[in-house]
Amino acid sequence: MSDPIIPDVVLTDNTSQRLPCVLVLDGSGSMAGESIRELNAGLKILEEELKVDDTAAQRVQLLVIRLGGDDDVEIVADWTDAMEFSAPTLEANGRTPLGNAMLMALDKIEGQKQNYRDHDIPYNRPWVFLITDGEPTDLNWEDAAADCRQAEEDNKVIIFTIGTEGTDFDKLKQFSNRSPVKLEGLKFKELFLWLSRSASSGSKTAQDTAVQIEAPDDWGVIQT
Repeated sequence: MSDPIIPDVVLTDNTSQRLPCVLVLDGSGSMAGESIRELNAGLKILEEELKVDDTAAQRVQLLVIRLGGDDDVEIVADWTDAMEFSAPTLEANGRTPLGNAMLMALDKIEGQKQNYRDHDIPYNRPWVFLITDGEPTDLNWEDAAADCRQAEEDNKVIIFTIGTEGTDFDKLKQFSNRSPVKLEGLKFKELFLWLSRSASSGSKTAQDTAVQIEAPDDWGVIQT
């Protein structure tokens, strides 16, 4: 994972401050049917909403990781400014390697931070959104979860965990120092509208300013 994160020309042409956001999305077999269709529709809404906000379009950078297959993890959209982002279409199959996916997210974030520094690009603290409908199936997920919490404590990243009906929230909450949110039904569209509003707001804050993110209202319930 030492390859260049994004082409130099992107950071040379657009020197705006960045808000890096990683979406870690469950594409396991249990998401088949309406769940994956609604998730894909939500991703398209995120694309459209960020593109109509001139500041967010230039400042928000997105990376999308899909987990599924035989404990596989794949990058389905590498670092891209929101103005150039094209929502991927996810398929549902396989298992739920949450630990491996989150470790990839942390690794990609640290690589992108170095890329920013190499180009003198200021950036906000990165966000990671983990969305799942199940529980981790990889063997070392607890170690990965501990790494996630430590990264938050070290102010390297902010992690949001979101689960649908059927998620093991006791396990999900181990991936972040923040309480997970339970999605109401299949309100992925409402979730991604909230995410786009949050990212738009976050993209306008100064580099070292804490971002106040609104609580989920019409799409989820915080699990304590």
